[in-house]
Amino acid sequence: MERGSEDAVRRSVEERARAAEAPPGAPGEGDAEEADCGEAVERLYHYLDGELTEERRAKIQRHLDECHSCVEAYGFEAELRQLIANRCKDHVPPSLLERIRAALAEEEAKQATSPAE
Repeated sequence: MERGSEDAVRRSVEERARAAEAPPGAPGEGDAEEADCGEAVERLYHYLDGELTEERRAKIQRHLDECHSCVEAYGFEAELRQLIANRCKDHVPPSLLERIRAALAEEEAKQATSPAE
């Protein structure tokens, strides 16, 4: 995904998380929750890609287990990534694959018969 598109999706996820905030008086309300939500949303992409340390991954997972708005953002992003992965597959025509194989075989043959430099 291009950087501009990723930023737009990130903003959309953040907006969804803010819109789905817990009602006033809910457990965990306040600045500490917002900091956790901010970190969870900020690191969501790294979490999905498996790029976090075990400690940070566990921290984000605990937050997702307890925060409805962030788990919705996680679900949205995971579903979006799966949709993109399923729909954005290039199909290479068999004739092109055969031409590539032939060119590679020809190149290997040339290298095998030419003296080493």
